[in-house]
Formats: sequence, structure tokens, C-alpha cells
Amino acid sequence: MKIIILFLATTFLAAMTFAQEESASPAESTAPTTEEKASATVEETPPSKPAEATAPAAEKKAEAAMSSKAAATSTNAKPATAAAAPSGKKMSVKEMEEKWEASVPSHDFSTVQGFVASDFVGVSSQGKFTDRASMLAEFKKDKDTYKSAKNEKLNVKAFGPNVMVVTGRAREKGTSKDGKAFDRTFLFTDTWMLRGGQWQCVASQVNKVKG
Repeated sequence: MKIIILFLATTFLAAMTFAQEESASPAESTAPTTEEKASATVEETPPSKPAEATAPAAEKKAEAAMSSKAAATSTNAKPATAAAAPSGKKMSVKEMEEKWEASVPSHDFSTVQGFVASDFVGVSSQGKFTDRASMLAEFKKDKDTYKSAKNEKLNVKAFGPNVMVVTGRAREKGTSKDGKAFDRTFLFTDTWMLRGGQWQCVASQVNKVKG
């Protein structure tokens, strides 16, 4: 009888042990191992971009910004040929009177020609009516040799923005073409008009008071 009871007890324990092993097996098969979890985590996490890849992108943005700034500066900058001013300046009427008298000793025809208007009228030192052609012809045929020629006095008066009247006294010293020394003094009145941004002598009267 004891033998039978012992056998039944052994059989029961073996059955219970087998049942526990069967119930534990599915849990073990379904639960992922530590290595599987790590593998899944590595595969699911997207790889981060390396620092080297982002650096060129930042550099490109900086270069693009600098290029845009340089282009804007280049657009707004004035061209070298436009920030340059003309080397020569327009002469005032007084300066032109001085240059006119200074051209007498050198017989500088081109200077006087540039000052006289095409419709010029006047009275010469010989008491003759003149126009541009006759006045320039008189100047051109002068063969005297001059030691000096200068304006001793000039009075410049404006009559509006476009008209200037100059009264003055000029003195000329030298030797005539026949060898005689001279010392001449002239009183004159010149009228200037501003035309196309340039002053022109439109009328003149000269009176020789000495020599």
C-alpha cells in the first residue's frame, strides 16, 4: 500500500513539473533577449548626420550671404569713371579778361577767338565799328613786340544771371614793327553773356588814352 501511494505521489510531482515547464516555454520564446532588444533599438533609431556634413552647409550659407552683400555693395557703388570730376574748371569773366590781355604779347589768336561770340559787335581803338571777323583780323595782323601787357584795373558788374559788364584799364609796353618803343594805355568796356554754360564777349568798345 505504501508503495502505491509513493508511486502516485511521484507521478503527480512529475506531472506538475512538466506542466510548469510547458507554461514557462512560451514566455521564454516570446520575450526578446537583451541582444535582440539592443539590435532592434539600433535598427529603429535613424542615424544622426555627422558633424562634417553640417559644417559645409553652414559654410555655404555664410558664403552666399557674403556674396549677396558684395553684390549689393557693387551695385550701389558708384563707378570709378562717375566719382571723377573734370580736371579743368570754367573760368570766370574776370579770369577770361586777364587771359585775353595776357594773350596779346604772345599773339595767342586761338584764345581770343574762343572768347568772342559769333554775333560780336564793337568799336575799335582806332574809332572803327567792328564785328567778330574784323576784330580778329586786326588782332591777327599785329606784329608788335611786347615787353608787358596787363590789366591795371577791372570792374565787373552782373546784370542778371546771364550778363556781365566789365570796365577796365589796360597797359601795354613794347616795340612796334618799325622799331619804335611804345607805352599805351586803353580804357575799355566789354559785355559778356552766358550761353550754353559758356561766357562769350558779345560787345566791346576800346579807347586809347595814351601812346
